Amino acid sequence: MTTKAIDRQRTGSRFVDPGEQAWRETDAPGFLIKPIFEDSRTGESTLLMRIEPGAFTPAHAHDRLEEIFVLDGDFHDEERTYGPGHYCQRAIGASHTAGSKGGCTVLLVYRD
Repeated sequence: MTTKAIDRQRTGSRFVDPGEQAWRETDAPGFLIKPIFEDSRTGESTLLMRIEPGAFTPAHAHDRLEEIFVLDGDFHDEERTYGPGHYCQRAIGASHTAGSKGGCTVLLVYRD
């Protein structure tokens, strides 16, 4: 058993360094992700998403509540543009667009 495994068992904490992960492509061109947490039992997840400048995805919906926290750059949907520190929550099944004019990084949380 490694030291990290022992520390995790003792503290109940989990450490992830997203900098050690490569960005993964998604089905939407210009949208890249780094999963931070995934629970295959519940379908809940937390991830970083990088949106390339000019990338846009048309209206779509998710089967989980979606939370978006903008870390840097500009993120927009059909309602408004969000900047660093802005937060948006979408209800399960809420239709929305997504994109970025100059590029951005957002923290996404999907949960019930």
